[in-house]
Amino acid sequence: MKSLSLKINKIEIPFLLAIIAVLIFPFHSFGQNTNLGPAPKVITPGLVTTPPSDAIVLFDGTNFDAWESTKGGGVKWDLKKGIMTVVPGTYDIMTKKSFGDCQLHIEWRSPAIVVGESQNRGNSGIFLQRKYEVQVLDSYNSETYIDGQAGSIYKQHVPLVNACLPPGEWQTYDIIFNVPVFNDNGTLNSPAYLTVLQNGVLIQNHVELKGKTSGEAIYEKHGKLPLSLQDHRCLVSYRNIWIREL
Repeated sequence: MKSLSLKINKIEIPFLLAIIAVLIFPFHSFGQNTNLGPAPKVITPGLVTTPPSDAIVLFDGTNFDAWESTKGGGVKWDLKKGIMTVVPGTYDIMTKKSFGDCQLHIEWRSPAIVVGESQNRGNSGIFLQRKYEVQVLDSYNSETYIDGQAGSIYKQHVPLVNACLPPGEWQTYDIIFNVPVFNDNGTLNSPAYLTVLQNGVLIQNHVELKGKTSGEAIYEKHGKLPLSLQDHRCLVSYRNIWIREL
């Protein structure tokens, strides 16, 4: 007993306290997450050319089954070699399904042969819920008003940078959209927000929308609505479109 006592006396006090702490407070409890909610859903991430496993594919290059004309009836845009291209004067197209909060991936290309200037150069648009536009435009070495260039939230938010590739090259938009929320009486409870990455570069960072981006910037109560693509009478092409409902 005497020898044991001597050994204990030689142990440094801080080390002894550490041992006692471990015995009183089990190691696994330190830093343990106390959130007892459900774990995030496990999905298979997409590769560069394939959508995630939980995505709704809106266009894979084979047909227009998920789309219709905003004027009613079938889509009259051109479909060749897995690519859809605007046919000027055939009107906007929209999804048959309506969406709310979402993550959208879409690839677009302005014509390789440059025609027109400013807003007449490779112009189209991606309208979340047919009301909130992310501008599509050939803004590569091309001048226009800054809140109307590619990647702008049209007439509301200028992109952080111009991340455009040359005309004729495929470009990507990855968009996170949070819908506006309305009170029962139709008044606005919280506005819509948009985050946009162009070609992997953040160009809109959770910006607050002032309302719809065509005409007067006001909010009108609505629920889920379709996604639409604009016929601005320019030969803009699209491919590989998918969406994830959030």
